[in-house]
Amino acid sequence: MFRRSLFALCLMSVAIPASAQTSDGGFGQVASASTASVVKSMHTLIRRNLVEAADAMPAEDYAFKPTPEVRSFGQLVGHVINANFYFCSQAKGEASPSKENFERTADKAALVKGLSDSLAYCDDVYAATTDANFNQQVKVAGPGGGSEGGRGSVLLFNMTHNNEHYGNIIVYMRLKGRVPPSTARVQKK
Repeated sequence: MFRRSLFALCLMSVAIPASAQTSDGGFGQVASASTASVVKSMHTLIRRNLVEAADAMPAEDYAFKPTPEVRSFGQLVGHVINANFYFCSQAKGEASPSKENFERTADKAALVKGLSDSLAYCDDVYAATTDANFNQQVKVAGPGGGSEGGRGSVLLFNMTHNNEHYGNIIVYMRLKGRVPPSTARVQKK
């Protein structure tokens, strides 16, 4: 019972800020009795925003940093790519199919392709996740040898991480005078 309550609290803490940033896709559209279905649907919402944002930002703005201490837009996209491959491979129980550190890639075309590839890889992992295997224990590599966690928890963390960094991407885009894709879709309605 505690585990489900904690999960519901985590899901609400993600859904409310996510709907504030992705105003065209709120929790009401993805609500389901199936936890796996909710996480899959939320992944679908954020993947669209990430790809459209990466595509919309001009190549010359991929080097943009709001302050010297933070990642450039390109490094931020690269970080999201690396994390997608990491989390989804952990949930799938295999080594990451990517050996590239995308945070070191400066080329927009390579980053947009890498982002699309990482999200396509994740799509398969999310699609194969069901309520029956959501809590299946998987090894999660990390400091000190890593740990074990539920497959769904790893995907939930991935989806939350993507939403967090889409929030960063929105700020970068706004600072460069660009309208984020989630806002642009609402403005078209």
